[in-house]
Amino acid sequence: MKKPFVSVIIPVYNGARFIAEAVESVCVQNYEPLEIIVVDDGSTDDTPMIVRSFQDIRYIRQANQGVAAARNTGIENSRGELIAFLDADDYWTHDKLNIQVDCLLKHPHVGYTLGMQRNFLESGTERPFWLREEHLLEEHTGFLPTLLIRRRIFDRVGLFNTDFRITEDVEWFSRAEDVCIPRMVVPEVVLYRRIHDANLSYQTKAGNPLLLRALRTSVRRKGAKESGT
Repeated sequence: MKKPFVSVIIPVYNGARFIAEAVESVCVQNYEPLEIIVVDDGSTDDTPMIVRSFQDIRYIRQANQGVAAARNTGIENSRGELIAFLDADDYWTHDKLNIQVDCLLKHPHVGYTLGMQRNFLESGTERPFWLREEHLLEEHTGFLPTLLIRRRIFDRVGLFNTDFRITEDVEWFSRAEDVCIPRMVVPEVVLYRRIHDANLSYQTKAGNPLLLRALRTSVRRKGAKESGT
């Protein structure tokens, strides 16, 4: 059976500290065919030089517009039947794509699959108040960086909302749920998520209003659907 082509999209902004490890974790995947697209959202550090040191990487640079816009740029420039996302400060297990492609091939009705992740604190980083101790000891269902999705699902759900500088992933998944996209979670750990003081999510105050906005918008959509308007 011919394997589906996978596009891996890595948005990055001033990610020189970790971007090499993220890209390498895609390069060593035991799956092909795939392409790696790094969308540089206006970095001012050494990110461009580091990314360009890798062969066979599609590097796209744009003015800073936020991670949602960077992911959308990656989608619009990708060729894959399946699409995956990786944050520039995280890294995958070597069999991430193989496991999740196999899941989608076995379950053609499923629109996307998520996997398990493990959190870890970068050396010298204090544990943020929202991260409980057990979240560092136990694996749990991951979010966007564990996603593998059929390209056609974006036609139903739409791209990421660029009004959300953070929590754009929560808003997108709420729309996917609203239109009843079937999903599956594989039991394997496919992602190691690095917690450090430069994470967008490390300090959550800025994200809370946007998270509430995403949830309220979802409630309104469900209410309109139920009322037939």
